[in-house]
Amino acid sequence: MKDDFSVTIDDGNGTLKSIYDYSPTEKKYILWAVAFGTMIGTFPINFLYVRYGARIPFFSAGVLSAITTALTPWAAGQSMWIFVALRFMQGVAYSADFAAIGIVISKWAPLNETAIFIATLTSFTSIASIITNGVTGLICDSVLGWKWSFYLHAGACLFVFTIWVLIYKDDPTFHTCVSVRELGKIQKNKSEAHIKDGMKVPYKEIFTSPVVLTVWLCAFTELSTLILIATYAPIYFRSVLKFDIKIIGFYLGIMTAIHLPFRFVCAFLSDKMSCISEIAKIHIFNTLAVGFVGISFIVFGYIPAEHNISAVVCLAILECFISFNSGGFYKCGTLHSRQFASTVISAIQFTKCISLFSGPALVAFFVSDESSQTQWSHVFMTLAGCSFFANILSFIFFTDKPAKWTEYDGSVVKYSKKEEDVKF
Repeated sequence: MKDDFSVTIDDGNGTLKSIYDYSPTEKKYILWAVAFGTMIGTFPINFLYVRYGARIPFFSAGVLSAITTALTPWAAGQSMWIFVALRFMQGVAYSADFAAIGIVISKWAPLNETAIFIATLTSFTSIASIITNGVTGLICDSVLGWKWSFYLHAGACLFVFTIWVLIYKDDPTFHTCVSVRELGKIQKNKSEAHIKDGMKVPYKEIFTSPVVLTVWLCAFTELSTLILIATYAPIYFRSVLKFDIKIIGFYLGIMTAIHLPFRFVCAFLSDKMSCISEIAKIHIFNTLAVGFVGISFIVFGYIPAEHNISAVVCLAILECFISFNSGGFYKCGTLHSRQFASTVISAIQFTKCISLFSGPALVAFFVSDESSQTQWSHVFMTLAGCSFFANILSFIFFTDKPAKWTEYDGSVVKYSKKEEDVKF
């Protein structure tokens, strides 16, 4: 954007610069606005989901995202506060994502396929990053220019959300494409309270549950790690590991993509392995996704520049360990909260927003010299310590059983369009 000199201003020294050439402080406000919007929007949107289901609220968030994305080139040429306000609205739209995941899993995922649903639905960030970065690079280098990246993404957003509102139904019972047999599979071993709508959300019980709080802590430590890598890995690779800047993007792209196929394999194993108990699988997968990530981070922080390829391999292994999260804390939170999974999972997005601030704050506290591996290792050790603490708590509190506040009477039903016709 800063190379677009169609509109210029005086930089104060008599030199003309692009109006889109933002200072570091302005860039900070532009990035933080999305985080604030997501934080503010998380709980009101979750309330709309509880009251109206996911179909219309999620579609509305998609329309808002499309509109604000299409208006971004215009807002970028206006005052900074107009641009920041628009970015804030994009954050509000983004806050709808994780709650929608929780609703879809609660309503549509069979209990024995929970991890597969979680892995599929939570892979959107990595897939979107790969697609968006590739497409945007091509558009920016073409005759269309950077503005058309926003216009085309807005059009694609409106298209996919139109498909959503036409196809999705909040209750599989009323979906014409769902057979009685398939509905029986979806609702097998679910309680009637899980299946039926209208149950009041027990916010106090959710927000004071040791199981849920531990799930959120595990999510926070893992997301802090991911955001730190996404934000500072290019700086660390260049300043400490001495990689050529031209090859950094290639390595980071590989690490972003490498865990995707591994993620689905992990989810399949979590759901289909029958040789060990469900709670044992949750503990094993969570230890790999949280505890082993901490170990990998410690090792990564002490690999010297002369073995920089080993550091890339270590970071790729760390990304693979993170792939186990669908069978760890995500699965625990979903199985424990059942029909209230949207509330639990949407709060994970809230912790992600906090991570956007805590990660840079941690770096600002420890790192004054970006070329000092010792200073960076303090950051990695702190995050590793938090990961170990969260992992220890998971062994104390995690369970695969539904909470008492998810049931009316604790009964388990086999519920369908025509109950007597269901064949399991």
